[in-house]
Amino acid sequence: MTTKIKIDGTTYEVTVDDITPLLWVLRDHLNLTGTKFGCGVAQCGACTVLLDGKAVRSCITLLRDVGDKEVITIANTTDPILKKVQAAWVEEDVPQCGYCQSGQIMNATGLLKANSNPTEEEIVAEMNGNICRCGTYNRIKSAIKKINAGA
Repeated sequence: MTTKIKIDGTTYEVTVDDITPLLWVLRDHLNLTGTKFGCGVAQCGACTVLLDGKAVRSCITLLRDVGDKEVITIANTTDPILKKVQAAWVEEDVPQCGYCQSGQIMNATGLLKANSNPTEEEIVAEMNGNICRCGTYNRIKSAIKKINAGA
């Protein structure tokens, strides 16, 4: 089955079963490998992307569930909030190994799209479930707190 999917402002056509997880459409069929595979069961957050601005786990989001919604990945170069989050990550020197960071950044971007000035408690609650084996949680929290997405 051929399906059109809009990713980072570009429309692609893919010929895959509509029950294929979005993660595998991105990585295997479109060679967009910035979105990472972690656990495959939506528990680690490494595969997080935005679907119409909302953070979702692409490993369990089926292609048929994407429909005409826009997918934003870590590779997006035009989203202003994503750019702010990426800049804050650099300023706070967040990444260590870096593997989880695309998912962390996308989850933080989704949070800031929904709430441009979250409290520390809201940050912790929203980022819960994005696992960082290196333990950079305090730097992640500091980076998010620096951003006022409405500015």
